[in-house]
Amino acid sequence: MSSTNRVAIITGGAAGIGKACAIRFAAEGMKIVIGDMSAEDGAQTLAILEQMGAEAVFLHGTIANECFSTDLASAALDRWGSIDVLVANAANRNFTPLQYATEQEWDEMLAVNLKGTAFSCKAVLPQMISQHSGAIVLISSVHHQLGRSEMPLYDATKAGIVSLTKSLAVDHAGDGIRANAVCPGFTVTDFHTRKAVAEGRSVEELKRSKVGLLQRPADPAEIAAAVYFLASDEASFITGQALMVDGGLSVG
Repeated sequence: MSSTNRVAIITGGAAGIGKACAIRFAAEGMKIVIGDMSAEDGAQTLAILEQMGAEAVFLHGTIANECFSTDLASAALDRWGSIDVLVANAANRNFTPLQYATEQEWDEMLAVNLKGTAFSCKAVLPQMISQHSGAIVLISSVHHQLGRSEMPLYDATKAGIVSLTKSLAVDHAGDGIRANAVCPGFTVTDFHTRKAVAEGRSVEELKRSKVGLLQRPADPAEIAAAVYFLASDEASFITGQALMVDGGLSVG
């Protein structure tokens, strides 16, 4: 059940949950291809992975462009000849109430969160089908089913990701490919800490937020642990599922 020498592509892998996934996967012996819009974060995360002794590549770009997902797949195949795991983590955020959301805002959210996620999956499918194996883990959100007022555009796209997960599972089980989603609750990522600092709020106070049954937010490494589980052979009989990793928020 070792992950050593397996090849993983992680979109949005330079910061937050994606970065935590890259570090966890590297610690398990995987070779990593990271795609991200932030060249600065990408360089820093790549340096961490290399210090760990991992083989890793970083590509700068956005999954809103289908060719970038193709480039990520090509990078994995050119260097290592395989694609064993895709973590489709890259996403845009939007905080506009529905009544004020513009067509451009909808287009920007759909371009990354739904179309871009689909492009990422499309890019790895030919190799996974050819090798008759692969694990795809899409990052959704607890709020795909738990309503809230702040982020209707974001949450709608995350609901679409769960639907996409199920379709992938049905279409490609016969190809030896498993597809699952991880649905995090509130997780203190680089995005949140940077936003807190910009707003003059304490990061430590943010981390002490009372959320869900466990009365705290998640650390990105906790989400990465669930992602790794679903990507690994430990989850070999699991496909088409949306795993809530939310500290009990969805049931409390």
